[in-house]
Amino acid sequence: MAYIGKTREPAFLFYSDQTTINLAKELRRKLTPCEKILWQRLRTNKLAGLKFRRQHPIRFYIADFYCHAARLVIEVDGPIHNRIDRHEHDQQRDGVIEDFGIMILRFSNDEIRYHLKQVLKKIEEVSVMRMANKAFPASSSGKGSPSPSRGGQGKGHYHTD
Repeated sequence: MAYIGKTREPAFLFYSDQTTINLAKELRRKLTPCEKILWQRLRTNKLAGLKFRRQHPIRFYIADFYCHAARLVIEVDGPIHNRIDRHEHDQQRDGVIEDFGIMILRFSNDEIRYHLKQVLKKIEEVSVMRMANKAFPASSSGKGSPSPSRGGQGKGHYHTD
């Protein structure tokens, strides 16, 4: 039997449904001011030559920024992420993303606004380290620092405060 056309989705789509993909497209047009600031520094391979995607679907969720080569998600957290109900949602979401062997780095809006150089340095360090390892487990096992805002229960993500 001959191979005709595209029968499999690209690996970087992580089984996202069409609704999530369409929502991601819409969100790309509505970046927050801090997401715009960070995107200007990540786009067109400006950071260590790595390709980042903005508002990227992963299963049923949408990551603010994603680098497939490093299996790294960057999240920009605004004030809504301080709510108790949002913490629970974020933990569930992080678990799904980490099951794909993806590490999550979280930065607050204030870090993006006032400490952009340090944020970019951390993203570059982690990306390069993950690229050097190249062995991404199916589930992230404690890489990075536990998130203080998650009560130390998170694995595979780093949150700066």
